[in-house]
Amino acid sequence: MNSTGSENSTYKCKFDEDFKYVLLPVSYGIVFCIGLILNILALYIFLFRIRPWNASTTYMFNLAVSDIMYVISLPLLVYYYSQGDNWPFSVALCKIVKFLFYTNMYCSIFFLLCISIHRFIGICYPMKSLGWLKVRNARIISVVVWVFIAAFQSPILYFVTTSSNGDNTICHDTSSVELFDTFVVYSSVSLALLFCVPFVIIIICYVLMARALMQPSAASSNTSNSKKKSIRMIFIVLLVFIICFLPFHVNRTLYYYFRKLDLDCSVLNAINMAYKVTRPLACANSCLDPILYFLAGQSVRRNIISRNGITKVKNKFSTYVRENNWSSATDSNTAVNKINSSPTDNSSAPSPTPTVITKM
Repeated sequence: MNSTGSENSTYKCKFDEDFKYVLLPVSYGIVFCIGLILNILALYIFLFRIRPWNASTTYMFNLAVSDIMYVISLPLLVYYYSQGDNWPFSVALCKIVKFLFYTNMYCSIFFLLCISIHRFIGICYPMKSLGWLKVRNARIISVVVWVFIAAFQSPILYFVTTSSNGDNTICHDTSSVELFDTFVVYSSVSLALLFCVPFVIIIICYVLMARALMQPSAASSNTSNSKKKSIRMIFIVLLVFIICFLPFHVNRTLYYYFRKLDLDCSVLNAINMAYKVTRPLACANSCLDPILYFLAGQSVRRNIISRNGITKVKNKFSTYVRENNWSSATDSNTAVNKINSSPTDNSSAPSPTPTVITKM
């Protein structure tokens, strides 16, 4: 059979990819709407509500910037897949969109790694953390992460290209046929250094953190709250990795290597479908990361709830009470109780009181 689809040029199989023309536009559109709103809110809180920053806040801010950079490119992909794999934009823009995807994903992984190591040092080495976990160090590390990831992902700008498929222009996820073998090698190195190594380090940190947190101690309520916050952070970071990053990397690796093997078309179609399904999961971290800010950061949670939520509700409720004379009615009820308990004062009971009670 002749190959079809954006990623099937090296296959001798024809794949059923109609599902992705619904799945990808819808999922990318949802991630764009939710991720944009949540991360703009996060940036607003980081920039205007939290002072001073600590090291953890610095990493979370950079994580939010990375997510914003990615979600703003999603409308182009929504349009591309809704048109049936037809890229009407330039080759350069195709390269930039794919570069942003991988840069965002690996920056997210590394900033989650930084947050995890930061919490690990604070829990397992509390005395040494006073000198190590400074904001200045966090800023330097953040710059190093950005430079390192951007440099490592720069070959994407070389590999990714477009090609013609009938009347459509395809924006490839990988590379041209001639460069595909080289691209697989590069992808394997990225998998090892940018995913496997951070994931193993995070697992080791969390095992040691869990062991330290499970040890009995004469802890105060503040220490207990800190432990609960650390456990929540462990759960959220592992959730992001298990839902977003792990399925994508497993299926992408199988997808690339199976393309080089002469396997049955049904097997190739199954792994192709699995890879396409896990791609939206990889970008869903842009929606899950703000949950980490809320649960792991006490200052972030306090600013979201007290300043933007409960305080406004209380103020509106107080205004409504005053405007509807609820406080007067309450005072009148108190006066009635006093009158009933004191017979000598019945003659002096204020006449408006029954009217207020009737109104209530």
